[in-house]
Amino acid sequence: DPFLCLLRTHPGTTLPNATFCLIPGRSADALHFLQALQAGCIPVLLSPRWELPFSEVIDWTKAAVVADERLPLQVLAALQEMPLTRVLALRQQAQFLWDAYFSSMEKVIHTTLEIIQDRISGASAHPSLLWNSPPGALLALSTFSTSPSDFPFYHLQQGSRPLGTFSALIWVGAPDQPPLKLIQAVAGAQHCAQILVLWSSKKPPPPRWPETAVPLTVLDGHGKASDRFLPYSAISTDAILSLDAHSSISTSEVDFAFMVWQSFPERMVGFLTWSHFWNEAQGGWGYTGERANEFSMVLTSAAFYHRYYHTLFTHSLPKALRTLADESPPCVDVLMNFLVAAVTKLPPIKVPYGPWHQEARPPPLAPGSPRLRAEPQPAAQDCINRLAAGFGHMPLVSSRLRLDPVLFKDPVSVLRKKYRSLEKP
Repeated sequence: DPFLCLLRTHPGTTLPNATFCLIPGRSADALHFLQALQAGCIPVLLSPRWELPFSEVIDWTKAAVVADERLPLQVLAALQEMPLTRVLALRQQAQFLWDAYFSSMEKVIHTTLEIIQDRISGASAHPSLLWNSPPGALLALSTFSTSPSDFPFYHLQQGSRPLGTFSALIWVGAPDQPPLKLIQAVAGAQHCAQILVLWSSKKPPPPRWPETAVPLTVLDGHGKASDRFLPYSAISTDAILSLDAHSSISTSEVDFAFMVWQSFPERMVGFLTWSHFWNEAQGGWGYTGERANEFSMVLTSAAFYHRYYHTLFTHSLPKALRTLADESPPCVDVLMNFLVAAVTKLPPIKVPYGPWHQEARPPPLAPGSPRLRAEPQPAAQDCINRLAAGFGHMPLVSSRLRLDPVLFKDPVSVLRKKYRSLEKP
């Protein structure tokens, strides 16, 4: 029956595609409970005496059903009458809990240690929302915060919004000149709170910088591509606008992109995109910057994202992956997109980018310098396969969505359009 399955199979046996899995109330059936979670089947526990794993922090009422095996007809009737919205919610939560806490021995051990740490921490322990909502407490690092409002994932549940300003982080590498025009364009944005120039050039920064309406701070870099993703204490806002010295962007483009990001703070919002694909001939993954209707990555040379991803990048990613990005700088874009997609299970968002920008042919740079790249270099193609191997799967999610302003390119008076300069140089 595709609706109901009584689990009496041996662990490891493939389950039928059932909606509910009946699990008798015996200790030997604990493995069947996990087997049901793995299969995306809603566990129906036929005993109120079950002690479910990690019940100290996990609210199992959102992912499982407790019933009485002495009343089989009533149980079946109740399951058949359950609203489809409730069935979908239970199934989604069961799949989330399996993926977050039970899908590997490493995650089981990590979860156990986090629960012990929460017991010790007391008031600073993870709140229930972080344990029971994606992406889960293991990816909501307590070293960053224990308040759900500080993370990009929980604003929808709480009915809140991130802070209404952003920090521009401009990476300057050798032999770049100070990006004076870019600084002026970003400083004129409506919601810009500060500009941080990450100076990674071997020559010293200029003694004087242009006067701007917002504070400008120069940070010392170390010449590594991953420098731009360190959790700098100088960043005072939730949103970061990541830019390269050669990025070309207008104030209107910044304003609109930030407005979009405020509605999707857990995602990356960018202008230039790449798409990944499976190369059947070579038996591996590839990616391209050719204009197409589908994309799965945005370039960090012009993109908005939440500052928490800097903490995850530094403290959650394996050191080997960060080293790979430093050795092959174009890989740093791919790695950040991998990280965000692996955490959110969602694609990035593309916003309009003026065709008058010289997006594909910036000036040549010294080897190892990140820049505004529209087409991945052939030598960097191998990095996507090494990253997929490091993550254990391909986390990137493709999308065909681009968000435009209201009346964008519509044949109406320009006076009716809020972001007028998006359509003209």
